[in-house]
Amino acid sequence: MNLPDIVLPSASPRRAQLLESAGIRARTCPSTVDETCLPGETPEGHALRLASAKAREVSTKCSGRFFIGADTIVVMDGEIMGKPVDSADAERMLRKLSDTTHTVVTAYAVLDAETGQEISEAVKTLVCFRHLRDEDIHDYIASGCPFDKAGAYAIQGAAAQMIRRIEGSYTNVVGLPLCEIVEALRKMGATLSAPAGS
Repeated sequence: MNLPDIVLPSASPRRAQLLESAGIRARTCPSTVDETCLPGETPEGHALRLASAKAREVSTKCSGRFFIGADTIVVMDGEIMGKPVDSADAERMLRKLSDTTHTVVTAYAVLDAETGQEISEAVKTLVCFRHLRDEDIHDYIASGCPFDKAGAYAIQGAAAQMIRRIEGSYTNVVGLPLCEIVEALRKMGATLSAPAGS
């Protein structure tokens, strides 16, 4: 069986599941790019740099043609919220997000390793949290869910009950702006299989 030409430079099962839900057959090959923010970097610039770096790094070590790099960050009052380092950091983030609206930015970079062409974009979604009680925060942290999630939460998990509404792409908050990525792959000439159930 031939290996698929599409590679996802990510260890995130959520991103892989999103591609699968769109009928896109892809292999995962995790990136080792340092995700530290550079001095003076804007949130969008940071995410775009990492998405491109992940796609390009993995294209040098894994076979394939199309590489989909992505980076998701939560932005609140200018602060880039990455993955919390510990329980105290997760609690700080969740308290800051409580009863407010923040922005989720997922940047993607689709690289055609054969031609060198790259299509990239930073997609934004507004997410409004309800007021979080102390027990809401403590229970969620105790579940272990926040620790590998930007902003200390996952919209598709137990945190769904914390979210009053969103404006924009739901899949963008999960970790991949699926509509835009499918359009980029098609524009580059990638062969996409039919969505499941079609």
